[in-house]
Amino acid sequence: MDLVATQLSNTDAISSIRGIYGGVGLVICLSLVHLLLKDEKKALIFLSLFWLAYSISRLITILVDGPLGEFGSQWLVIESTLGILALVLLLFYRRFR
Repeated sequence: MDLVATQLSNTDAISSIRGIYGGVGLVICLSLVHLLLKDEKKALIFLSLFWLAYSISRLITILVDGPLGEFGSQWLVIESTLGILALVLLLFYRRFR
C-alpha cells in the first residue's frame, strides 16, 4: 500500500487488504491454473474479462474522479494491454482449433 501512499491504520484494514490481494488472488490463480489445464478457451475468456474489467474500472475513475497518478496510469496500460492480448489470443484460438 506504500506504492499508493495509503496507510493501513488498523488490523481490519490490513486483514481486508490481505484477503483481497492474498486470499482472493490465490483463488484466482488456482482457478486459472485449473482452467488452463481443462479448457484453454475458458481461461482466455476469464483473463480477458479479468484484465479488461480492471481497465474499465480505472477509466471510470478517470471520468468520475479525475486523472490517475503514475501508479494507476501504469497499471491501466498494463491491464489494457493484457486484456487486448487475451482477446487476440482468443480469436486465434477459435481460428486454429
